[in-house]
Amino acid sequence: MNPYQLTTYFARKKFWKLFGGEIRIFDGEQKELLFFVKQKAFKLKEDIRVFSDESASKELLHIGARSVIDFSASYDVTDATTNQRVGTIRRKGLKSLLRDSWELLDAQEQVIGSVTEDSMVMALFRRFVSALVPQSFHIQVGDAIVGALKQTFNPFVPTFRIDFSMDQAGKLDRRLGIATVVLLQIIE
Repeated sequence: MNPYQLTTYFARKKFWKLFGGEIRIFDGEQKELLFFVKQKAFKLKEDIRVFSDESASKELLHIGARSVIDFSASYDVTDATTNQRVGTIRRKGLKSLLRDSWELLDAQEQVIGSVTEDSMVMALFRRFVSALVPQSFHIQVGDAIVGALKQTFNPFVPTFRIDFSMDQAGKLDRRLGIATVVLLQIIE
């Protein structure tokens, strides 16, 4: 089974990980582990590896920051099996202070879409009143919403339900979609 062909996923970040981050991404029913994510600890630039399982024997994706500290950070996503760049995910610096906002770029550095937190009101509420309110994001390519990420309410284990079923035309490279989920759980 090709793990990029599914339309729903469930991502769970390990809560008590002292150094580096770990995320497990399952199928939508949470029966099969599809991706295991390991963030290298003590790196000046983000270096995130996505594997096919917990043994980390087969690397699928590499997500690497372009610079050490950057308010509008860019993360290159590379397919580890072909060593081909899939695209880039770039944080929109000032806009992300009030409402998380990212740009999706293709392999030729052209903006193809965006990832945006659900609403300005809810984003401000999360930042200034209660961080316990779950986040939601929409992924848009062109004028079409192609994905939705919804954080489940669990203050101890950060989790996301991911839905790409709206992407009937295949506008979003699913590898870039999975990398987006990973970055939102590690960076945000």
